Order: sequence, then C-alpha cells, then structure tokens
Amino acid sequence: TMKLDQLQKKFLEYITGLLHEGFLDSQFGELQLLQDESNPDFVMEVVTLFFEDADRLLNQLSQALYQQTVDFKKIDSIVHQLKGSSSSIEACRIRNCCIAFRSFCNERN
Repeated sequence: TMKLDQLQKKFLEYITGLLHEGFLDSQFGELQLLQDESNPDFVMEVVTLFFEDADRLLNQLSQALYQQTVDFKKIDSIVHQLKGSSSSIEACRIRNCCIAFRSFCNERN
C-alpha cells in the first residue's frame, strides 16, 4: 500500500499542476465528487481513458493533416471527438483549442 499511496500522491500533484496551468478547470472537482469508497479509482480511470483516447485521436489527426489532399470533414470529425473526450474530464484548454480548430476546418483553412 505504500507504493499505492505514493502513486496517488503523485497523481494528485499532477492534477493540481494541470488545474494551476489551466489545462483543467474548476469543474474537474465535480468529477472528483463522483469518486467514493465503492469506486476509489474513478478519477484515475477516467483520466487514463482520456489520455488513451487523446493519444489515438492525435495520431489520427497527425496522419490526416499530412495527407496530400486534406480532408477537412475527417479532421473536423477527429477534433470533434477530441473535444468531447476533453469535456469528459473538464480539460478546458484542450476543449477551447478544439473549438478553434473546428472553426478552421469550417473555413477549410
């Protein structure tokens, strides 16, 4: 349990840093309220799923952006998924970047 306590402490420090840097907003606290004794790892699981999803989507986005002919509809779809995923953990800076990115897709720029 000592190792688990250390991991949980590091995780909390990491989350605090993300809040301080503006990557997460205060709504993240509501997500934390959903964690209880019956599901003590809820936040860590949700954040882990977000990072896995974001990694997959960013790889897809990277591939789509480097095609000879850019498919703005496909890119918009990927960014829309990333926006939804970031909203699930209240990652406000990522969500806001996705909103701006989608407007670029609408302008085909």
